[in-house]
Amino acid sequence: MAFLSSFKNTVFLWVLIMSGCGNTEKQPKNSIDANIGGNQEVKIKPIVVAANSTEDYIGLLKRKKVGVVANITSVIFKEDGHTHLVDSLLSRKIDIKKVFAPEHGFRGQADAGEKVKDGLDTKTGLPLISLYGKNRKPSKELLQDIDIILFDIQDVGVRFYTYIATLQLVMEACAENDIPIVVLDRPNPNGHYVDGPTMETAHTGFLGMTTIPLVYGMTIGEYAQMINEEGWLTDKVKANLTVIPLKNYSHDSQYSLPIRPSPNLPNDTAINLYPSLGLFEGTNINAGRGSEFQFQRYGASFLDSTQYDFKYRPTPNFGSKSPKENGKICYGMDLSETPRMNEVSMKWIIDAYENSTDKSKFFITDGFTKHAGTTKLQEQIQAGQSEAQIKASWQEDLEKFKAIRKKHLLYE
Repeated sequence: MAFLSSFKNTVFLWVLIMSGCGNTEKQPKNSIDANIGGNQEVKIKPIVVAANSTEDYIGLLKRKKVGVVANITSVIFKEDGHTHLVDSLLSRKIDIKKVFAPEHGFRGQADAGEKVKDGLDTKTGLPLISLYGKNRKPSKELLQDIDIILFDIQDVGVRFYTYIATLQLVMEACAENDIPIVVLDRPNPNGHYVDGPTMETAHTGFLGMTTIPLVYGMTIGEYAQMINEEGWLTDKVKANLTVIPLKNYSHDSQYSLPIRPSPNLPNDTAINLYPSLGLFEGTNINAGRGSEFQFQRYGASFLDSTQYDFKYRPTPNFGSKSPKENGKICYGMDLSETPRMNEVSMKWIIDAYENSTDKSKFFITDGFTKHAGTTKLQEQIQAGQSEAQIKASWQEDLEKFKAIRKKHLLYE
């Protein structure tokens, strides 16, 4: 991914990589110098995540029994690295009673779809309550000793990425139990566009709880405001919601995530391609899991080998204990050099379907419908519709959503 050059580290130094996961992605590039007319130097102020604006929210937590919804991305950045939000709050004598962990867990080690277990955090001794197991919504009993909930998780702006479903269910539980919730905002690396099929009410679930497009172009704070104000919580309840905003952010900002938000999104390219290649999750095609290029390639043993120059063999690794096509030679495409995208692409999934030697193996219909949000997309691909025809069918719903979205934006 190409980014502007001449980055300085005087304000926002390079952030350490997630410990123990072999992450080698680029670091955040948020302080940019630009020469205008060859003489004048203008510095774009660095993006400041809400967690770093401690004084804007710590007053809401003092003398309260606090529950924190967090994972490995919930950090406060410092010149010499980062500190986890929970550790920082404990050092400030905030009374944290428990931590609620989403998909992939509090320390980010679980595979996609793997249940997260309750337990104790080995570093702090705090109780860890899973929101990705038998309970995805905090119960009344779990909230009995909580006065306020603090939510801080890095999102990537794709509907089937489950952190926004966790947010919605936590907000709903807070509303039902009269507990305030504070959301610390973070940049959306796919916040620069809106695209993709819109979730249909008949197919809502944990991979899409509301009728929004695949890519919705909002930060997690903006999204929280939208579902609250639009009455999208069950029975139209409203949470007592406070969003702590970002500083120096716009939807056109290019933000390189300093910590991988989940095990199989290792870098900027994977995150940018995820809206398009994530649809392969509802097929039998491997989308790079079991390699070091997750969501930067696709392939399968049953794709026509004569149509591809690229091949690879998935094997179990960090983040994928049992990848699709495990141990098989997969024929497909390497997309690791793809420039930054501003839309959802259908060309790769169409290509894979057209070159499948056994189309009966291609779709996992229930899974594909949950990811696409509609049965129509599978039908369109099977009918041989072009990318242009498929994308044209999205436009009316996208325009309706953009009108709703506009009311809840916090940033330009």
